[in-house]
Amino acid sequence: MASVSWSQSDKQQKLEERKEQIQKEIQNFRNLLNNEKSKEKSVLTKIVEQNTKIKLTEKLINTTQQQEKLLNDGIYINQLAVNKLTGELEILKQDYAKMIVKSYKSRSEQSRAMFLLSSENFLQAYKRAQYMKQYANYRKTQGDEIKVKTEKLEVKNKELTLQKIEKNKIVKETEKEKINLEKDKKDQEVLMASIKKDQKKINADIKKKQQESANIDKQIQKLIREAIAEANRKAAAEAAKRKAAASGNKAGAKKEPVKEVSSTKFELTPEGKALADNFRGNRGRLPWPVEKGLLTTLYGDQPHPLQKNLTVHNSGIEISTEAGSNARAVFGGEVINVQVLSGINKAVWVQHGDYVTIYMNLSSVSVSKGDKVNKLQTLGKIYTNPSGRSVIKFLVLQNTTMLNPQSWLMNM
Repeated sequence: MASVSWSQSDKQQKLEERKEQIQKEIQNFRNLLNNEKSKEKSVLTKIVEQNTKIKLTEKLINTTQQQEKLLNDGIYINQLAVNKLTGELEILKQDYAKMIVKSYKSRSEQSRAMFLLSSENFLQAYKRAQYMKQYANYRKTQGDEIKVKTEKLEVKNKELTLQKIEKNKIVKETEKEKINLEKDKKDQEVLMASIKKDQKKINADIKKKQQESANIDKQIQKLIREAIAEANRKAAAEAAKRKAAASGNKAGAKKEPVKEVSSTKFELTPEGKALADNFRGNRGRLPWPVEKGLLTTLYGDQPHPLQKNLTVHNSGIEISTEAGSNARAVFGGEVINVQVLSGINKAVWVQHGDYVTIYMNLSSVSVSKGDKVNKLQTLGKIYTNPSGRSVIKFLVLQNTTMLNPQSWLMNM
């Protein structure tokens, strides 16, 4: 019973921590909305924000419902324990009462003495004395057991009362969030209805943005291949230099033919391999690329916020943050590229062995190609658009393969 109780308590604690994390995300989201200029937002931006709000509320409701279910299980288990203890205590009390009545009837010292003196021999008298002693001990044991079980019952009843109070609190929280969710969904319906007349223009914008996203992905693939080839050529040249130095640079020494280097896979040195292993070992524990933020766009194929039957692909994730925020390295490594996507949009690439992290949508950069950077070091400032919205796009690659950043960052 104790191990079950501990397990439930542990699960409840984890759910409570999860709920607090979601509530913190909701508060961060509200703070971000308050800092943005609502007049300059497009309807699409408002719909995306409303979707984010709805998803956060649904996550919170799901967590509180899990808490309620766990509490129901705990209440059921504790109620069974209370019923069992109550039954055992009743039997003990009945047995004890019978003993007390029996003792009362034979309570006089004379009757006890007569019981001993009426023995036929010494052995019988000894046995009767032992019996009287055991009977007295049994009475004491029964009394102690009643006390122990009474205390256990009190503890269980207190646990049961607290669980019921907690359950009522959770139920009220869930009902409140369900009301908020219904309101948010109605607001979303109003927004969706307002754009139906501009459907053609919206479809053209969607197609344009999809093409822009595909072009950026192609550019990233081209640049990562160039970066891999450059890193491998550099590593090969250094290896050749070391080999030449080791051979003593003898006159007439035969030069090694230049090998074609790979553009799809980093050729790692022992140090590079150790760095890659360390990066991989921190999967799920890497800090976010911003100090404060909210995940607003997921990785992979996602339904478009306006066209549910249309799927859009995201090669990374997008995190909304406060205006003026900095992008920071999620792990130590070397800057292998500072990419200029447009006049106001830059990106920093950091290599960690055969892994690369990319930080996009920066208005300014504070590192240069070839710089060694540490974990949490500032890489640049995140661009804030005219409506006051600041979003960083974050990507993770292993060689040329795009990975899901959500599985690498903590609390995702």
